[in-house]
Amino acid sequence: MLDDLALFVSIVDHGSLQAAARHANLPPATLTRRLQKLEGLLGCQLLLRSARSLKPTPEGLQYYEQCRPLLTALAQTTATLDDDLNQVKGTLRVLAPVNLSRGLLAPAYASFLAAWPEIRLELSLSNRNEDVWRHGADLAIRVGPQDDPKLRQRRLGVIEMVLVASPAYLAEHGAPAHPRELATHRLLVSSPLSTWRFTSADGKETVEMQPRGRCDLNDIELGVTLAENGLGLLYCPLTLCHQALEAGRLVRLLPEWRTPQRQIYAVWPQQQLPRKVRTLLEHLAEFAAATPLLQGGSEQPA
Repeated sequence: MLDDLALFVSIVDHGSLQAAARHANLPPATLTRRLQKLEGLLGCQLLLRSARSLKPTPEGLQYYEQCRPLLTALAQTTATLDDDLNQVKGTLRVLAPVNLSRGLLAPAYASFLAAWPEIRLELSLSNRNEDVWRHGADLAIRVGPQDDPKLRQRRLGVIEMVLVASPAYLAEHGAPAHPRELATHRLLVSSPLSTWRFTSADGKETVEMQPRGRCDLNDIELGVTLAENGLGLLYCPLTLCHQALEAGRLVRLLPEWRTPQRQIYAVWPQQQLPRKVRTLLEHLAEFAAATPLLQGGSEQPA
């Protein structure tokens, strides 16, 4: 009915069926049939037609005057929505982990903002999986399995887990030769990584533990600092300690044992992504693919 209403308004605007038909690229007979259909639905005649003239009936004029502004407003709203969906501008709301965003992903956000100056990025950082719907977020970066069936997802990469300690700690306490020896060491345990798992190179032995730490904390970055100061062994993402490893402030332990890789995902609530969200998603995916530390590897040998 909405399309037929638009055709009726066009007929009145153009002053003739033929002109409105040319504007709509429709045969005049089709336009006449659709006008008659609209009149049948409304139960009144909208136009007085003769061989030489066409003008609205009183009911048609009233209908035209009331509906034309509504159609104009609808067209403007549709154009605005189309603009929002298909242009890379406006506000983008993103939820992301604190340490990953401050570290490896910071250049990705910076290069995205530089490439798209009309984007306003609202970046909310938290190490908890905040509710995407409640925050009205367009996109969220998450680490670990994603089980919410209401959210769509794309895997960006993986983070390798490593066991590290400072040279000073190892000089005083020695290095473990087997994961079971960790029970005799001072351990720094972060709550997001309360389970430590190691698998032998041949895959025949797996050791899994929930260690009791000398220090339990909920911030892994602080754990790296404490480990650098010789206060214990730390099980943490390579992304957070790679600089300390490269500088020699930390040493990797049990390198012959495999540790789980933590998956990194982008998740979003909408079925049809606006172009600005798709652009950020592709930008993050390309950045992650080009960054060895986000693909389960090291930029340099540790």
